[in-house]
Amino acid sequence: MNMFSTAFSALMQGFAALSWQSVVMILIGCVLLYLGTARKIEPILLIPIGFGIVLGNLPLAGLAASDQGGIINILYKSGVLTELFPCLLFIGLGAMIDFGPMLANPVVLIFGAAGQFGIFITLLLALALGFGRGQAVSIAIIGACDGPTAIYVASKFAVELLPAISIAAYSYMSLVPIIQPPIMRALTTKKERATLMPPGEKKASKTVKILFPLVAGIVTILIAPMGAPLMGMLMLGNFMRESGVVGRLVDVSQNTLTNMVTLFLGLSIGASMLGGNFLKWQTIAVFALGLLAIAFDTVAGVLLGKLMYVVSKHKINPLLGAAGTSAFPMSARVVQKEGQKANPRSFLLFHAVGANTGGQIGSVMAAAAMLAIMSKLLIK
Repeated sequence: MNMFSTAFSALMQGFAALSWQSVVMILIGCVLLYLGTARKIEPILLIPIGFGIVLGNLPLAGLAASDQGGIINILYKSGVLTELFPCLLFIGLGAMIDFGPMLANPVVLIFGAAGQFGIFITLLLALALGFGRGQAVSIAIIGACDGPTAIYVASKFAVELLPAISIAAYSYMSLVPIIQPPIMRALTTKKERATLMPPGEKKASKTVKILFPLVAGIVTILIAPMGAPLMGMLMLGNFMRESGVVGRLVDVSQNTLTNMVTLFLGLSIGASMLGGNFLKWQTIAVFALGLLAIAFDTVAGVLLGKLMYVVSKHKINPLLGAAGTSAFPMSARVVQKEGQKANPRSFLLFHAVGANTGGQIGSVMAAAAMLAIMSKLLIK
């Protein structure tokens, strides 16, 4: 009888160690799995993250990101804390991006700069709420609307908030088609949204497209060296794409490398979302501030678009400003959709993609500026 009791106790120790916080997190993980599987909402991101949450919150399994020596702990330390995974993702992103629309109409770069405005407003709000400098910077970068950039910054200055920041960044990236349209419609008139622009026959030459990643990489890194790992990998991927001589490397970067890193990154981030650390008021604040950051980005972009609409004598559609975020290519598609709602003959996608890719560069530059400021403050 004692042997049976001992065996039963040994088999049930996992259930006995299960806390209510772990149960809540497992349920959250299951919700993410449902959204990714049944609703097909960002499945490449939500399925690894959701499964990582479930595994990480199973007691005694040794699968949490903080469980020393565990397989996920090894992935977390070697890929997330070293910033390796975000940098590798930027190689794949660079290999996917076509900077041609931006190079054909360089004026859209200004929207990429305006699309980072929310980052700086959110930084001030986070500081006002009592977050530390490193935490505030990391939360504000959610406004870059770029998951790898947010993870890169948070892993340097706010590891304790990394799970919440990661989930917020990727969630809001997928929710851009819901977040942006109401703001775009509220700030513009139907006449402004109906503005027709040329479909984009002008194209950048092959030479310009090859030289751009090299020149832009050198210049931007000299201006903001703290962003060198991200910008360097982004431009490496793009140079390979435009060179046209390393098709196999481009294919690996776009597919195998990006998919593999996304899997490991999502699993690691999910397994770091432990109930005791995640279920706090700070987590709610991170999500709220992240939403505000993206909203402010959109507001600033659209308002700049309205100014350009006036300055250009009604030749630039103000909706383009909303594409200045680095949520590529979702923001560009949102602009195209809203433009066609106002005018079925409108074709803004070419110009919106240019602004969107400009936002990708702007997000890295904004992150680099934040990192440089933080480094100076820490030295003092």
